[in-house]
Amino acid sequence: MAPQYQDNSITIHKIKCGPYDNNAYLLVCPETNQSILIDTPQDPGALIEAAKQTDVQAILITHNHGDHLAGFSEVTSAIGASVGIGDADAHALSSPPSMHLKEGDEIKAGTLTLKAIATPGHTPGSTCFSIGNHLFSGDTLFPNGPGKTGSPEKLAEIIDSITSSLFTLDEDTNIFPGHGDDGILKEEKGKYDVFASKEHPADLAGDVEWLKS
Repeated sequence: MAPQYQDNSITIHKIKCGPYDNNAYLLVCPETNQSILIDTPQDPGALIEAAKQTDVQAILITHNHGDHLAGFSEVTSAIGASVGIGDADAHALSSPPSMHLKEGDEIKAGTLTLKAIATPGHTPGSTCFSIGNHLFSGDTLFPNGPGKTGSPEKLAEIIDSITSSLFTLDEDTNIFPGHGDDGILKEEKGKYDVFASKEHPADLAGDVEWLKS
């Protein structure tokens, strides 16, 4: 399997799973072959096969929606590693996690240190993960907009999470979202500036796009 990204410090595999264009990620330390797995979507066979070629130290869940957990039991049965999820989303797992993640928590594998970023809005416990200039954004931030929200209050919450916790990262940061294509943080900040410059209806929520909403 060709990696999505590779340098001397990290190898990133992006593995598409299931019918909803879900992305799962396997982050591998080149020195030790220890790894971290992010999300467990439906039909995780290829993900499990790739992960088994490494020494998995942690299975991290970005949030508790069903499409990100459809393969959870299959993955955790095949791979014995610590499971982590944002504390407010932990109740949805079929078995209790060993890590109730909060802002600033660090997850290590070999020379890799992944940092948890609390980003409520899409779900109360939504968590993004950053390492170097790579951001694993779950359903919080996509190229072109935020994740889907159920109310104007939740839209305001997710936008605050994005602007205060993600847009403060290096502009050259690569965005690896929970679905679809990758992005670059600098481009998303520019698109958000267009969105923020416009007036919006008070009931705006749901699927919002920076340049179209």
